[in-house]
Amino acid sequence: PAMAAGGRRREAAEYYRGQRVPERMEEALNALFPLRPGDLYGELANYFSRYSKAPVIRKLVGRKVLDGVGQPTLEVEIYCTVKNCEKRICSTVMSSHSQIPENALPETIEADEKERNASVNTAVEWVNQSLNTMLRGLKPTDQYEIDKMLGEYFTNKVEEKERIQKQEEEAAAAAEAEATPAPTPRTPSPAPPVKKKGAKPGKKLSVAQKPIPAAEPAEPVLCGSLAIGGTSLAIAKAGATISHVPLYLHVALLKRDQESPEEMTLPLPMVTLLNCEKISPTKLKLVKEVMLIPPVQLSCKQGIERILDIQKEMTRLLEFPGKMPAPQPGDSKKGKAQHSGKKGPPQFLKRISHLGCLTTGYDDLEQLLLLMQTACDNIGLQLGTDIYLAINCAAHELMDYGKGKYEILTGTFKSPDEMVAMYVELIDKFPFIIALIDPLRKEDRQQWSNICRALGSKCYLIAEDAATHISRLKSGQNINTPMCSGVVLKYINQTKVSDLIELTGILDGQRHITILGSPDGESSDDSLVDLGSCFSFQAVGLGARFIKLGGLSRGERVTKYNRLLAIEEELAKNRTLR
Repeated sequence: PAMAAGGRRREAAEYYRGQRVPERMEEALNALFPLRPGDLYGELANYFSRYSKAPVIRKLVGRKVLDGVGQPTLEVEIYCTVKNCEKRICSTVMSSHSQIPENALPETIEADEKERNASVNTAVEWVNQSLNTMLRGLKPTDQYEIDKMLGEYFTNKVEEKERIQKQEEEAAAAAEAEATPAPTPRTPSPAPPVKKKGAKPGKKLSVAQKPIPAAEPAEPVLCGSLAIGGTSLAIAKAGATISHVPLYLHVALLKRDQESPEEMTLPLPMVTLLNCEKISPTKLKLVKEVMLIPPVQLSCKQGIERILDIQKEMTRLLEFPGKMPAPQPGDSKKGKAQHSGKKGPPQFLKRISHLGCLTTGYDDLEQLLLLMQTACDNIGLQLGTDIYLAINCAAHELMDYGKGKYEILTGTFKSPDEMVAMYVELIDKFPFIIALIDPLRKEDRQQWSNICRALGSKCYLIAEDAATHISRLKSGQNINTPMCSGVVLKYINQTKVSDLIELTGILDGQRHITILGSPDGESSDDSLVDLGSCFSFQAVGLGARFIKLGGLSRGERVTKYNRLLAIEEELAKNRTLR
């Protein structure tokens, strides 16, 4: 026994010397003795943690949860092996996104909900099985390597689906051929009578307009694709947590090859003030969202406080439309006369939209804009100087394909060329509108070019629905959208963090404006703000950057504004805020 014990001691001593434990223990004790820390063992633990192995992924957990509008979505949790123990590092909840317009038929909405439910169930299965096995043992700081693996996995799933579809189509064609009897010869029918040359064409043909381009089919979304975006974002959050840096800095370092930016510029918030429902009983259909943009000289905190003041005054005016105060001395003459001969605004619908803003409707656009001017005048602000407007037109929801025109008001239709002329007149009359989102369908590319030439120097012309998904935007290093000032990017479906990094680099090079947008079905996950903030440090010299988060109500929206304010405070404290 004594000899065995001596052998074990020699073996242990050799093992610890091989790991340099005695040498490092001596270094630790010598370094800590002058400090005499109150928690000696805590400091020893901190000292030796620098020599521990880097954490690796132990497991992924996928879970079906609900988003801010009660729709199913995906949560991904990351567990790592940290100092020989399994530890939960972080989780992320994906925002759900639907391409179904708000005026869709009930059966279309029901089919979309079933498809969404099936997609989330498939995503949960992918995360808990295939992706869990594939990523086990990898470092969460290896974002690019993991994203490459996720991309290959997704490509394989797409190819697998295409093979299955092809086999099903071939089988159906074969079955149909077997069931179809051989054709019997028939007597040829007489040729139709030829029209006489002098016959007058119908009126429709004589005044026929150039047909509008047909609507492009909705981009296919692979069932389960949420798993790719959710896992990539969860890996980024885990990498930031393990590296002890905030997510925005972690992703900024990824974009700059680990070179820390000296200064960062926060994106300007586009805050939704009003949601004008297109299915409301009022006439105006052209406007989906009215957004406020604070001037660049204000901090985010000051800008949001200013927008809150305007929101309170607008709420008051909408709730009591007959009790608008007369302009006070010193108000602009324009403000005094602006409501003469105009009927008051419609009764406020008294509810908060899923976008986190007031819901109401109007009979015409000028009525809405004049009310905005009144609200600003009442609290001593001037539109175009102290605050700016952006309008989300969502024009793709306005097209009447039977008439080939946009229905901008109930019963009032305009052709694509007439829409361009209308926007030019609108911006000339109300120059405080500095951005139009989706003023036209993406298919009306000629009119996009026309409106950019006419208004490109006066306001931003942004493609949101008119832009394609991130995965397709970066194909061929070219922005596959109509001519525009910039695009709204949404982190949805199979989007990966590395895709966002690559695409913002392409957009920067082409001098497009990047707007990171919040999907309709938001979650309480505030990672979107970090992603928006980490890309804004390159904005200097390349144009403005915005972040579109919805309104200042509803918890899932407000959480993101609070995160934006926290980032601003942290950057100001570190003196890295430009």
